[in-house]
Amino acid sequence: MSSWFKRQNKGIQTPTDEKKDTPKGLWYKTPSGKIIDSDDLKAHLYVSPEDGYHVRIGSAEYFEILFDDNKFKELDAKLTSKDPLKFVDTKKYTDRIKEAQKKTKLHDAVRTAVGKSLGKDLVIAAMDFSFIGGSMGSVVGEKIARAIDYSIKNKLPFLMISKSGGARMQEASLSLMQLVKTSAKLAQLAEAKIPYISLCTDPTTGGTTASYAMLGDINIAEPNALVAFAGPRVVKDTTGKDLPEGFQRSEFVLEHGFLDKIVERKKLKEEVNLYIDLILNQPIRK
Repeated sequence: MSSWFKRQNKGIQTPTDEKKDTPKGLWYKTPSGKIIDSDDLKAHLYVSPEDGYHVRIGSAEYFEILFDDNKFKELDAKLTSKDPLKFVDTKKYTDRIKEAQKKTKLHDAVRTAVGKSLGKDLVIAAMDFSFIGGSMGSVVGEKIARAIDYSIKNKLPFLMISKSGGARMQEASLSLMQLVKTSAKLAQLAEAKIPYISLCTDPTTGGTTASYAMLGDINIAEPNALVAFAGPRVVKDTTGKDLPEGFQRSEFVLEHGFLDKIVERKKLKEEVNLYIDLILNQPIRK
């Protein structure tokens, strides 16, 4: 057999059992193909510096961005869902809740907290898509309602950060009632003349959009966030028509008058506080 079918220079070879894979999470690849080191991504508030892509983040990251020195007091932290309907699909609803809690280290799909932002107290409710798709159940509605009550009692501005696939089907009508409850609470907030800023992130859909996400004194969104009631695929299948470019993305929604502004994450803290000061007719904080 000819020698050119044989390895002549074996060089340094590592035994198979000693080879190590690249640690997971070391790099992040955006939809446009840009690759960024995970540490750099965190330093840029989880926004790709090359193409401006806003990576989905959860309540922990938003609290870190918005609260001074990441200091805050969480409200109703241990509130969890029950199973009054005894819902069973492929598995029990209670089992699904336990699995989500174990996987995410969260109690449900929203966290509420109070802390200082640019030196003044602010109440924030931030949703977590990682918990059953950010679905809105009775706990989500109750925690938001209680956070609004806290804002009213203490006369503090309220910020809602939405990120949801819609109502939680396992709670059926109980889930849908949260649209009414949160909307009624926001009406009370408005009567008390307390500012409410709504931030729509990717995705903000379903019952969330049909209630508190679009009821802000100021409605803002992150770039390229999906903001809709029904998703593009459902709309296309229903109408049988091709959809415009960028349909239901925040830029499209802004152009058609359903948003007040698109705010990049690096400017979020400054912009939220600017709107609060403007609503309260206070000197602008710097």
